[in-house]
Amino acid sequence: MSPFILGIDLGTTSVKVVLLEASSKTVVTSCSLPTESDRSDSSGVKAKEQDPGRIITTLNRCVASLPRDQLQHVRGIGLSGQMHGVLFWKHKSGCDWKGDSFRAKDTSQLITWQDGRCSSSFLSSLPKPDSHLSLATGFGCTTIFWYMKHRQEFLEDFTAAGTIQDYVVSMLCGLDGCVMTPQNAASWGYFNSTTNQWNHDILKDAGFPLRLLPQCVASGSLAGQTCSAWHGIPAHTPVGAALGDFQCAVYSCMIGRTDAVLNISTSAQLTYAMPAHFKPPDAPQPASPVSYFPYFDGSYLAVAASLNGGNVLATFVGILSDWMKELGVELSESSLFEKLIDCGLSQESTDLRVSPTILGERHNPLCLGQVTNISTSNLSLGHVTRALCRGLVDNITSMMPVECLQEAGVSRIVGSGSALSRNLVLRQEVERAFPLPVEYGQNVDSAVGVAMVFCDRL
Repeated sequence: MSPFILGIDLGTTSVKVVLLEASSKTVVTSCSLPTESDRSDSSGVKAKEQDPGRIITTLNRCVASLPRDQLQHVRGIGLSGQMHGVLFWKHKSGCDWKGDSFRAKDTSQLITWQDGRCSSSFLSSLPKPDSHLSLATGFGCTTIFWYMKHRQEFLEDFTAAGTIQDYVVSMLCGLDGCVMTPQNAASWGYFNSTTNQWNHDILKDAGFPLRLLPQCVASGSLAGQTCSAWHGIPAHTPVGAALGDFQCAVYSCMIGRTDAVLNISTSAQLTYAMPAHFKPPDAPQPASPVSYFPYFDGSYLAVAASLNGGNVLATFVGILSDWMKELGVELSESSLFEKLIDCGLSQESTDLRVSPTILGERHNPLCLGQVTNISTSNLSLGHVTRALCRGLVDNITSMMPVECLQEAGVSRIVGSGSALSRNLVLRQEVERAFPLPVEYGQNVDSAVGVAMVFCDRL
């Protein structure tokens, strides 16, 4: 039997695993399950946390569902996952291995990229980073600064920190600490991607607990080997250092520098590759909607990263569901979503205008949602659904205009993401917004991308 690469993506709402046949780079089997790991916020600080125990349980279920005879021929494991967030653990007791699986132990909750506890005034009180990327709430280092101010004793309980995907790599390999690639480190803040170093001096002067900073290793490098057999995958199987889910999604579908990738899943991103010689600015540009994310081999992606994507559509569906319950009508959210899409398809155009930035944007956190041009003739569900989908697309193109893509030599848009794949109205609005060919990839996702990285680079 040919060797396989196991690709894992630990997303915001689900875990996906794929087995990639190493020589042909074709997906032979996969599994995706929702984590249902969100914890309710009762603290009043806009916290957004997830239960890592549920995430790991879902991961084990996904891997265990794959054919065991194929898992026994896995020759490498690549991991990607949600960026920016932070999980704390005790490195000597961060998990329990039982048989050929493990469970989370002695960890904090995962504070995710959607966390809102760091206000604008709090962020402005922090030392300026030596980085081209601005700070934002939900970033690992800013979250640690928040705990330093509000719950110092909390940090003293842990010896390591990283993203959720870094944690899984550490547990699989039995590492003493945490290793992190520039892709994830840059998403934490206080990381200089030109020198590939943390801002140690700046952080030390601010009293930051430097012991919690992961060791940085190159994107596309190995972190170690599995310390135990895992669902039939042999012990001593090489494991790649964890990568960002966004970069891996791009890797899975960007064929050349004339491609731009539009990903709409929980959030939304529009990106294209910068020239090989490009160097980012020396200082953050907080008012700019375009950021430059580390990719591979010192290269960068120009990214318009919106906080508002499929999560806005999910919020709308949830609101309608709650209203219906108050009126004594029960309808599942999945059925309601399907009906909304049907209504939107029946309404080919609308003059209703929805600005759907209910979560703000990192470059403009105070810019919230608006509905304008309301009349008695455009308040049907069809009008509202069409206007909401159009607003999501208009928002991302306002951050990175079509003219910007054309000047960069982009000649094709590759569409990806769960929200885009499930929503024909949204796809129609994408095709309306771009005067370029729009194609939808067959295997555009982070789990496939990270497995391809392993095949190509390790």
